[in-house]
Amino acid sequence: MSPLTYTDAVGGALERLRGVGFEHGPRFVNHAPMAAEALAYMGYADDVLRWVDRNLRTHTYHEVPDARWAIDPADPDDWRSALGDFSRVADWTALFERELAQAPWPEVLARWWPRLLPGMSGVLTHGVIRTAHAVRAISRAGEENLAYRWELAQGLGYWAARYASHTHGIRPGDEYPGTGEGDEYPGAGDGGGGPRTGDGGDPRRGGGGGDPRTSGGEQGPRTADADSAAAALDGLVAEYAGIYASAPQRHPVPLIHSITGPAAVRLVVEHLPAAQRRPSYLVARDVSASMLDWFSTTPVTTLPVGLSGVPDLGEVFATAVAIGDEHAIKLAEVAVRHQALAPDPRLAAAAHAANQGLARFRR
Repeated sequence: MSPLTYTDAVGGALERLRGVGFEHGPRFVNHAPMAAEALAYMGYADDVLRWVDRNLRTHTYHEVPDARWAIDPADPDDWRSALGDFSRVADWTALFERELAQAPWPEVLARWWPRLLPGMSGVLTHGVIRTAHAVRAISRAGEENLAYRWELAQGLGYWAARYASHTHGIRPGDEYPGTGEGDEYPGAGDGGGGPRTGDGGDPRRGGGGGDPRTSGGEQGPRTADADSAAAALDGLVAEYAGIYASAPQRHPVPLIHSITGPAAVRLVVEHLPAAQRRPSYLVARDVSASMLDWFSTTPVTTLPVGLSGVPDLGEVFATAVAIGDEHAIKLAEVAVRHQALAPDPRLAAAAHAANQGLARFRR
């Protein structure tokens, strides 16, 4: 039997997960579509369905609330009033299924991204993370694949239904007050970003799945602004990886999202219109800073990161797969991907620290 391809593995997982609820327990998120896509992207396509089946055996997902009434995307008062209302999640996913059936996915994304962006912090950024994994999948597989289009609708719908803004003065549905103009990105090497050298390779050897700018799917032309936004987000991910690897925490999971949140925005930013890129970086930066306030047990100043004893990233990812925890898998995939984009030892240190912490909780 030939090994499964990325498209076969992700498509099969999405079909298996169709109709599965968004949450379990006291508002714990269904990570299965995201982790399945990350496993396939990393070359573990043959393990995807087995991992999904195990996830479904060990989690009891809540039923999706029944649809209530259609949301009118042309009526701002109607869709604004439904933002952040989880009882309307089926109405939201139905809206995005209709929109994605009527227009190309980049057009739908560009229309709704600025409306949803200020609500990125809802359920610890899982709306934007699920959307980002779906964007990577559909950009590789093509929107004619209904399972991938449906998953993008699920990601956007969940984001809308769990919308929660931490930004003072922004009403639900307002766009973040950024224009995409000016020189507000950090300079090269600022914000925790490492030197932008090296290239990708086989992700199972720790070299990354290739630069997302060239690893599949139709993408627009490169621009200086896209490069600036991507570089700023690369630096932000590395900065919070260093913080995660060294900051005292009560539990290994919550602060992970200060890394995976901006990494999700990084997956999407080059698919966005130029005017949406700088606000995307600014919101990601502010959300990660808020999470640090929420989840670090002590004030963070200078954080030396212990790098001795950190395995190479191929081993780090393999360990995450062996642990089986969705957070470990997703963070290790981020570390591998960003090491290919902007190498920095803090990436491996963060994923290794998460593996160690999560392994203890799963004993």
